[in-house]
Amino acid sequence: MNNETANELIRESRLDGKSGYVALVVLAGIILAFIGLVYSAIQMKSAIMIIATLVVLIPLFILGAAGLFMVHPNQAKVLTLFGTYVGSARKTGLRWANPFFAKRKVSLRIRNFDCDTLKVNDSSGNPIEIAAVVVWKVVDSAEAVFEVDDYISFVQIQSEAALRNLATTYPYEAHDGEIALRSDPQHIATELRAEVQDRLEKAGVEVIEARISHLAYAPEIASAMLKRQQAQAIVAARRQIVDGAVGMVKMALDELKAQNVVDLDEERKAAMVSNLLVVLCGEENVQPVLNTGSLYG
Repeated sequence: MNNETANELIRESRLDGKSGYVALVVLAGIILAFIGLVYSAIQMKSAIMIIATLVVLIPLFILGAAGLFMVHPNQAKVLTLFGTYVGSARKTGLRWANPFFAKRKVSLRIRNFDCDTLKVNDSSGNPIEIAAVVVWKVVDSAEAVFEVDDYISFVQIQSEAALRNLATTYPYEAHDGEIALRSDPQHIATELRAEVQDRLEKAGVEVIEARISHLAYAPEIASAMLKRQQAQAIVAARRQIVDGAVGMVKMALDELKAQNVVDLDEERKAAMVSNLLVVLCGEENVQPVLNTGSLYG
């Protein structure tokens, strides 16, 4: 039972305290009372009264002033009493609470963390460089303070670990329609945010967004991979050109046959198809040749 209690997460509870402005009025009253009593004691020449005033009112003023604290917008103050968490103040303005409370400031503002560029191997074993930007904020001040040693450092380390793990799960480039780091940025961003959030759940942190900010092959293979990409692009372009040329040749033959322009045997059709494909698929401009002989000369 004791182990279960020790393993329970410390969740945030609200303790905004009292208005600090009311406490200021009370402190001002203590000062006025102190001045009045000291003045009366001097008039009465009563040393005992002066000592009693000093002993009572000065510690009372010090304790009252020690309870004052300021809460700024998008900020929380974590309150502890002799090592025990008692609550978090989020109500903005001048507040007052038990002067024996220790008060730790926790920012609730949205923050950016720019991960350093990591060098890892993707799922295909290719060395790549990858970096990401993580947008996050603290949503539970108690967990952020008590569940991890340093929540800012924790966010940085866990974000880099999640990014490294994600990079090794997917390939850099897609093959056979699979999800890849380069071709599916939205899916990768969603996966990265989910993994970082899962790692930071116990730190009271919400991940708003996580996206890849840098992605490239490692320098030692970048040149070779660039050549491969260029070759793939050339092959894809050639395939598209050939597909278009075949369609145009088929259309030309169909039109010649439909309009009875000329009747070609199979051998002449093959020669015509060959010539048209050379014209349509060739990289250089074709030099025209005039046939001054017979139809088949």
